[in-house]
Amino acid sequence: MLTSVDTDVIRVLGDPLRLKIVTLLARETLCTTHLVEETGAKQTNLSNHMKVLREAGLVETEPCGRFTYYKLRPDVIARLAGQFAELAESARTAAENKRACP
Repeated sequence: MLTSVDTDVIRVLGDPLRLKIVTLLARETLCTTHLVEETGAKQTNLSNHMKVLREAGLVETEPCGRFTYYKLRPDVIARLAGQFAELAESARTAAENKRACP
């Protein structure tokens, strides 16, 4: 069953730019400058999205001199994937169950 934390993560990933950021971070750890280059977003806009992703627990920060690097937390993605796998399995079973109309 999806928890309120999981539904918050799904909501956060519903934004196209945040989904793109997560997709990029799934490939490598990137700093803000890299993310601005890759997404074409303004730095202030990107920083706001990164704050949302951090608060949702999807990314972690890693200070490196004057730069901040971001990396994806694969455990959060894996937990969400597991929840969707359970929903898919439940849907397979539910297709055989049909509630009679009164």
